Amino acid sequence: MDIGQIIRKARKAKGWTLEELAHRVETDSGNLSRLERGLQGASKELLGRVLKALDLSLASAGRIDEGSNITPALQPTRKHKEYPLISWVQAGDLTESPSNVGSEHKWFESTENAGDGGYWLKVQGDSMTCLGNPSFPAGSLILVRPEADVINGKYYVVEMLDSGEKTFKQYVEDAGFKYLRPLNPGYRTIEINGNCRVLGRVIDTKMTGL
Repeated sequence: MDIGQIIRKARKAKGWTLEELAHRVETDSGNLSRLERGLQGASKELLGRVLKALDLSLASAGRIDEGSNITPALQPTRKHKEYPLISWVQAGDLTESPSNVGSEHKWFESTENAGDGGYWLKVQGDSMTCLGNPSFPAGSLILVRPEADVINGKYYVVEMLDSGEKTFKQYVEDAGFKYLRPLNPGYRTIEINGNCRVLGRVIDTKMTGL
């Protein structure tokens, strides 16, 4: 498998579009598209940013010359890290480092990087349950990365400023309007206009007690 295919596979495993990866590594999506298809090489600097974003690294024996199309040996460097399971009341208000969270909290692993302030929440209710994929049934865990970019189509934990209610929904932009959309069609979509605070992006999920 050449480097373009490895990058494409790793990007899709994270659920990222070319545009999102391009934004993260500060380049044009067209450059990444050509790189994934093997139509052009990449500078060492750009390739380094791409590999870092995708949690990949060059094997020690791999060597890339500037602008070359040499295929290096790659190896995954995904590491498991534990994050605390906190209550919805604490979400967004946890000021301590997770390493200082009390012993009353349970900790669960993830290969996703939620940052130093990342945490798990337990899904309540069935508003994010559907027949498709993804689906987040009640009782499942979601991993939240605070201070994440707000991206159309991704999933977020949000606090409604008028009521103080904290909710988990899909963020959607359509025709200049912004919405919080439940996956369950039995619940209403909420239009937002600065009346909420994004607490973090959901980047992983798992079921417990199976």
